[in-house]
Amino acid sequence: MTLVKFNPEKKNSSLLPGFNDIFESVLGDTFFTDRRLSSVPAVNISETNEEYHIELAAPGLKKDDFKVSIEKDMLTISTAQHTENNNEGKTYNRREYSYSAFTRAFTLPESADVERIQAAYTDGILHLNIPKKEEAKAVTRQIEIQ
Repeated sequence: MTLVKFNPEKKNSSLLPGFNDIFESVLGDTFFTDRRLSSVPAVNISETNEEYHIELAAPGLKKDDFKVSIEKDMLTISTAQHTENNNEGKTYNRREYSYSAFTRAFTLPESADVERIQAAYTDGILHLNIPKKEEAKAVTRQIEIQ
């Protein structure tokens, strides 16, 4: 089972589950979609036999800017950053504010061990390691031929 991008605006009206997902993966996740228009950070998701890996590109932030939470099987990564250019004691003709925020949410598979998730932020990349439960790990063994 793989991690699934959560999209609260998506209405699944198809009679065949997953049918819309085929077209969304081809047409909906291109250069011209939500990441470019709303500055939502890009995410890489990979899987090994032992764990899932999520890498979220968010340069310019600090580790304290992130909020990573889990509710049921939903992993949510969010941040809100507010900066103000403030010159005390002056009359303003112009005053600039900056506010940026994003939220990314992913449905975790049943095989994810949510109690042992680890996160680190280095070089502008938020790394999440989500171990798999022991019973979900693939067992490999050699079968003797008789």
